[in-house]
Amino acid sequence: MARFAASVVSLLVAACFAVSGFCQSPDATRPGATGWRAPLDDDDARYGSADSSSTPTQTSVTPAPMSPQDDQPLHAQVSKGSSTLPNDYGQVWREYDITPYTMRVESSQHPEQAIVDWILRETGYEAWHSTPVGLLSADRKVLRVYHTPQMQATVADIVDRFVSTKAQNHGFGLRIMTLKNPNWRTRAIPLMTSIPVQSPGVQGWILAREDSAILLAELKRRTDFREHTTAHQMVLNGQTSVVSTMRPRTYSKGIIPVPNAWPGYQPEMGQIEEGFTLEFAPLLSTDAATTDAVVKLKLTQVEKMLPVQLEVPNSIAQNQHAQVDVPQLTMIQIHERFRWPTDHVLLLSIGVVATPGPEPANPVIDSIPLLPKSAPRADALLMVESTGTAAVPLVSGTGAASAAVPQTASRMDRTFHGRY
Repeated sequence: MARFAASVVSLLVAACFAVSGFCQSPDATRPGATGWRAPLDDDDARYGSADSSSTPTQTSVTPAPMSPQDDQPLHAQVSKGSSTLPNDYGQVWREYDITPYTMRVESSQHPEQAIVDWILRETGYEAWHSTPVGLLSADRKVLRVYHTPQMQATVADIVDRFVSTKAQNHGFGLRIMTLKNPNWRTRAIPLMTSIPVQSPGVQGWILAREDSAILLAELKRRTDFREHTTAHQMVLNGQTSVVSTMRPRTYSKGIIPVPNAWPGYQPEMGQIEEGFTLEFAPLLSTDAATTDAVVKLKLTQVEKMLPVQLEVPNSIAQNQHAQVDVPQLTMIQIHERFRWPTDHVLLLSIGVVATPGPEPANPVIDSIPLLPKSAPRADALLMVESTGTAAVPLVSGTGAASAAVPQTASRMDRTFHGRY
């Protein structure tokens, strides 16, 4: 009996193994085969691991098609780095005291930005965003720089030009003038010395002060002479002045459908800023012998409006039309840096361009309706003259004149006494 019972048990075990082998054959491990599987959640599918405690269930696994981008990272790899500034090129840290300049500037909330702008003009923007690793940061008291000793020398020279006592409160006078006819050059050329200019169509000269006074008197006697700034337009050294005559001009640039109101549409209005904007930023050398200045000019003029008839039919008037205007513009932009001796006068001619301001009314010409009216043109001139030291302003909050400042920028690194 015992032998018979053992035989029955052996048969039952063999049958179970046969059934198990049928249900989980080797083919079940192939993609797309049907078998017993533990479902994978999102994290398991992402990292290739399954929860061993999950209960097996029967499911059909159909893999999604793989694209070439599936194995690419979705985010940049970020590390903490070495926690120290790289100095493979000998970079050094320097802090410059710029309070002698910032304390005497009351016209700007962030006067230190002028120093940063001139450093970027002198060194180039790419020098601080490529190799070697560099840093440039400023507040009202300190300019912090991390760069090579050669770059530190350039930065120190710029800072010295801002805090120098010779440049303190030094002013420049600006004159913007136009003449209808460029033949003023006939008598002026012998008085002027040409300087190189990169902007197309722009000419530049320098004149002695005495010659500039003679030239200005000659120009004022001409009937086509017109001055667009006040005679005492003043710009202080290291600061930026903006002269603008921009004025808005509206026109109908399109239509907006309005189906529930007559006439079924309303005009879409546009606006163009017409006139000129001049940005001038001068900076004296430490000895005040030469002047560097950045001139940015933007001039926009609407020559005329070209009318276009649009069809706007509705249920009442099928042949209804509406007129829109397309502006014909003249735009000029100049951005250039000039250098000249401070005891001379800089004169720039932008060329015969759109007049930077509105033309005065002419009753004779305006009364003739059939006479074609073209956009006004004129030879635009910019004259820059050093006016010397202006009155010393008061320091904000002290009620007294600003104190004397050092000739060069003081370095806040007490253990270092050289320029680098």
